[in-house]
Amino acid sequence: MKALLIVDLQYDFLPGGSLAVHQGDDIIPIINKIQDKFDILVATQDWHPKTHKSFASQHKDKEVFEVIDLNGLPQVLWPDHCVQGTKGAMFSDAWQSNGVAAVFRKGMDEEVDSYSGFFDNGKRSTTGLHGFLQEKGVTEVYVCGLAAEFCVYYTSKDAAEAGFKTYFLDFATKPITAEGLVEAKSKLTEQGVIVVSKEDELVF
Repeated sequence: MKALLIVDLQYDFLPGGSLAVHQGDDIIPIINKIQDKFDILVATQDWHPKTHKSFASQHKDKEVFEVIDLNGLPQVLWPDHCVQGTKGAMFSDAWQSNGVAAVFRKGMDEEVDSYSGFFDNGKRSTTGLHGFLQEKGVTEVYVCGLAAEFCVYYTSKDAAEAGFKTYFLDFATKPITAEGLVEAKSKLTEQGVIVVSKEDELVF
């Protein structure tokens, strides 16, 4: 069983959003096109309470993108984004999401951020994604979405560590910075994740 794992195709990560990834909307037609190649589609969704402590707005005298210690973990302070129930937290209407079998929400605990679709950043709690994929008989996970060097990277890393044969779909993700993407792909390759550069390399 091959699963396509679509990470955080939400308005706040798209152009015009509060934490927009440059040209993030360019990958949506690509994802729409490849979805029918997979046995199952699964999505993740950032879903923060408005008081989430990864937001710079929750820390007096702190700036956006400053790094602090949050409960023992390094934490980038982000603009408010993907707040539960807001337009910015919704999936893009341009994404053809009707075939998605399950959505796993993350970042709901205001005390810890959650980049990966599998765990929070401290691996203190699980989303249930691992168990779901196992129960469905999934053996291969293909990861795409936003942003490449954060949520797509950590989701790919955790998928590989969980024992799934894991593919990072470079052509179906966008980074916040080009340097971040290069570093993420290098680390994933070291961990045994297969980086797929072009759509025509997807041969089943």
